[in-house]
Amino acid sequence: MLSYRHAFHAGNHADVLKHFVFTLVLEYFNQKDKPYWVIDTHAGAGLYQLDTGFAAQNAEWKNGIAKLQQAQHLPPVLQQFLSIFHQASPQSKHSLYPGSPFFARALLREHDKLRLFELHPADCKILLENFAGEGRQTKIEMQDGFEGIKACLPPPTKRAIVLIDPPYEVKDDYKHVVKCLQDSLKRFATGTYLVWYPLLQRPEPRLMVESLKKLNPNNWLDVTLSIEAPHKDGFGMHGSGMFIINPPWTLPKALQETMPQLKDLLVLDDEANFTLTYNIR
Repeated sequence: MLSYRHAFHAGNHADVLKHFVFTLVLEYFNQKDKPYWVIDTHAGAGLYQLDTGFAAQNAEWKNGIAKLQQAQHLPPVLQQFLSIFHQASPQSKHSLYPGSPFFARALLREHDKLRLFELHPADCKILLENFAGEGRQTKIEMQDGFEGIKACLPPPTKRAIVLIDPPYEVKDDYKHVVKCLQDSLKRFATGTYLVWYPLLQRPEPRLMVESLKKLNPNNWLDVTLSIEAPHKDGFGMHGSGMFIINPPWTLPKALQETMPQLKDLLVLDDEANFTLTYNIR
């Protein structure tokens, strides 16, 4: 299915969580001089106009990145995230939201590489336009990232961050994530793998996370952010999560210090909450 367009949801609470955690991992990798690859299996269009087009229809960004922009006295780590957001979108700090490819590009160094996969023809065309003139550091392919990642692992650098963020349009996407990581860990066991997932009143996300824990039981982290109570009709996303295999050892402390503030910034009702569980050895 190719009906999903991330532009409808650009800059919402789920994007804030996803990209905040993503940048923390990127910054950790930058602490070493050794080069690394970033592989994004579902890259989307890369850059989204918030005040027109798809994103303006539901304006989900108003309960996401806009709340960080309007906040007073952000903690330093969230101030740093917001500065990266502005750096990734230098043309307009208020009307453009950068997707994960632009967050990665903002932090990659000259010797690091970016590999982007996007299957949707329209989004891939926009992604290519947004990265026109980037040179050999960035490679973009119109391909199913679940398949395309196989050719990237193991990377020549032996260091890599993999972001897996499918649309979950169909229930099989949850199984595809688990299968993809099973195969990826066989090819490259030491990579850092980030999986975004929605919080829904359905069993598939929870079952997927339980399966992911079993793939690498001694080195994982799971963080979730729910901004409101589950909807009474049983439909809709009330939050999201990031599951990480081989997370940086510094990540639990950074999230313990920041998630309470992030929850308070994005809260919609008194049932908002976050969870942080991990096993890092």
